[in-house]
Amino acid sequence: MATVAEPITAQTTTAPASLARRDFQIVPLQGLPVVAVVIVGMVVAIATNSHWAIDFYHVAGGGLWTAFDLFLGLVLGPIIGTMSISSRIELVTRLMPKLVLIVPTLVTMTLGAGFQLARQLGNLAPHSPVHNWLLASYIVVGVMATIAIGLLEPANIAVLFELRKPVPNVARIQRLMKVFIYTAGITGLMQIATLVIMTKIAST
Repeated sequence: MATVAEPITAQTTTAPASLARRDFQIVPLQGLPVVAVVIVGMVVAIATNSHWAIDFYHVAGGGLWTAFDLFLGLVLGPIIGTMSISSRIELVTRLMPKLVLIVPTLVTMTLGAGFQLARQLGNLAPHSPVHNWLLASYIVVGVMATIAIGLLEPANIAVLFELRKPVPNVARIQRLMKVFIYTAGITGLMQIATLVIMTKIAST
């Protein structure tokens, strides 16, 4: 039998007793060593000017960032909309703490390695044949990074703090989740534009 999502009304702005405060880490501490290894590896790649390592970090970071945004915004978002309140909260408490670490790490990988790669290939020079395409990519990626840091992560963290309250406000959680999913979808679609630009640069 299909699960019908519980409607959010004026009378259901707070979570039922069964959804009382849950114990979970807003920042999963066990993931910090992994993040540290990734960031240190990127710093070493840039410091040694290793073309392969820099290219790997940029491609891997950008690809995963794009995949996460598209999946969260276009696949997971519609699914969450059909889930019951209790199921949504169960998913959020398991998924979103991990995203607190994953999203900033992928953004750092993509932008840090990408700038170094452009410098290494000479694409930053005004006379470079791909200079204008590179500027276009910086504008798109800059907007995406601003959205991710200014909207995506704050909405994510706000949901987690709300869920840590003794009686979470379900209506507020729903609003924040919409901001998170829509923002992820928007940045995912913008990532497609970035892929077009990057493949144009690579083929020029």
